Amino acid sequence: MQALGFYLLLPFIYLVSVLPFPLLYLFSDFVFFWVFIVFGYRRKVVMQNLRNAFPEKSEKELKQICRRFYRYLCDLFIETFKTLTVSKETMLRHCVITPQAAEIFDRYHAEKRHIIIVMGHFGNWEWAGNSFSLTRKHQLYVIYHPLQHKYFNRLIVNMRTRFGTKLIPMRDTMKQMLTNRDTGLNATAFIADQTPLPDRAYWMQFMNQDTPVFFGTEKIAQKLDYPVIYTSVRRLRRGYYEITAEILFDHPAKTSAGEVTESHTRRLEKDIHAQPENWLWSHRRWKHKRPSA
Repeated sequence: MQALGFYLLLPFIYLVSVLPFPLLYLFSDFVFFWVFIVFGYRRKVVMQNLRNAFPEKSEKELKQICRRFYRYLCDLFIETFKTLTVSKETMLRHCVITPQAAEIFDRYHAEKRHIIIVMGHFGNWEWAGNSFSLTRKHQLYVIYHPLQHKYFNRLIVNMRTRFGTKLIPMRDTMKQMLTNRDTGLNATAFIADQTPLPDRAYWMQFMNQDTPVFFGTEKIAQKLDYPVIYTSVRRLRRGYYEITAEILFDHPAKTSAGEVTESHTRRLEKDIHAQPENWLWSHRRWKHKRPSA
């Protein structure tokens, strides 16, 4: 049944991906109507997350952010499928790496150093990986969590690797990074705002809430002493993004416990405050409570 449903849906996915951008976003508006207006997909979750994160904002302001978030979410969903057929030239017009960010990445390549990129579910992280792989000299590896649906997982892997990006399953992160040290200069990207198991997490205040944060990014950075670079994907306007970068730690091996985790999480928090509608509020980020121990 998995295969049948997938192959029935696949022609429609490709049809969406070949639409010119004006029609692509017209279709996104159609999806928005059904997701937000008709079905209200996770709207209660989104609103509760926004209320907790922004207690200073009025209900009217929160509803406006919520509506803009769903616009962004539908665009993100459609833009992801666009990766199946978009040309390199078009990709680079729609997601640009700033000269400042390019200079940082090129500097570490010239110094012959592997790097760690840390980012959040902010802007279009899928397109950011494409633009990095098309323009930068480091080989990009992205840590990902394989989908249980093997056919859709294969489709997502094909999309993410189409322009040269390589993937590392989350469970193999450290092992693969050690192996990759001898295969050229690498940039390994961590999407660090996912929800870890509460007893394995680093707990801190994030968006006005007690939050578990993955500690693995920090531990790997300290062990390998790879520079940690926070990368942001800012939405300029509909369908256009800008990638910026900031060096958090040149030698993370010299940092104290929690310092790396606190730093990249605070940096993401700053981005969210600047463009609150462009973060993944439908994710149940705060479903766990801090263990009493």
